[in-house]
Amino acid sequence: MDDSSGVGVLDKAALVLSALESGPTTLAGLVTATGLARPTAHRLAVALEHHRLVGRDLQGRFVLGPRLGELAAAAGEDRLLATAGPILARLRDITGESAQLFRRQGDMRVCAAAAERPSGLRDTVPIGTTVTMGAGSAAQVLLAWEEADRMQRGLAEASFSAVALAAVRRRGWAQSVAEREAGVASVSAPVRAPSGKVIAAVSVSGPIERLTRQPGRLHAPAVMSAAERLSEVLRRASATE
Repeated sequence: MDDSSGVGVLDKAALVLSALESGPTTLAGLVTATGLARPTAHRLAVALEHHRLVGRDLQGRFVLGPRLGELAAAAGEDRLLATAGPILARLRDITGESAQLFRRQGDMRVCAAAAERPSGLRDTVPIGTTVTMGAGSAAQVLLAWEEADRMQRGLAEASFSAVALAAVRRRGWAQSVAEREAGVASVSAPVRAPSGKVIAAVSVSGPIERLTRQPGRLHAPAVMSAAERLSEVLRRASATE
């Protein structure tokens, strides 16, 4: 069977990625595995590294890059969103506050699903709203488990610190008070793909008057439980595929 797509450079890039499936590989190993000329193999590997589809290990060997995991996680987005509605609605009912699901999108985060408090003073974040990655408990969660270099870039313009993110990783949830918006407090927890990678954040948000200046004391258990239910849905779905 002819494996050619008719687009030569893509076919060669696919050869490089396929060669890395078996583990870390030197440039010489890539040349042997792909049959490409050494300059071509090097050029493609470096170009793929630029797009984070290829990385390097501590010995400088080529490995599959983190972007592949991110794309795989994004492929489960429909399942995540289909399940998020009822879980967010239950979280809203338990806490009495608006609940959201945020996903990272480049240097921003987007509200992918929401269940709003039906009446009274509330924090409304419409679905599709993009919000900064530099403030808020959901931003903390989405950044806390990132690779070191991406975390440092994110912290450069953040209103929270590396120490704060270390606390988020230790306890498994984040809180913010008037960080993203004056008068608003929130609590967030991570949703994980079957691989363990954090792919989303579940949040509740509302006025400081109700959530207090320690909102985690009130709502962290409920938010963590909702995030874990979403993570479990993804694990079960992956196990049946």
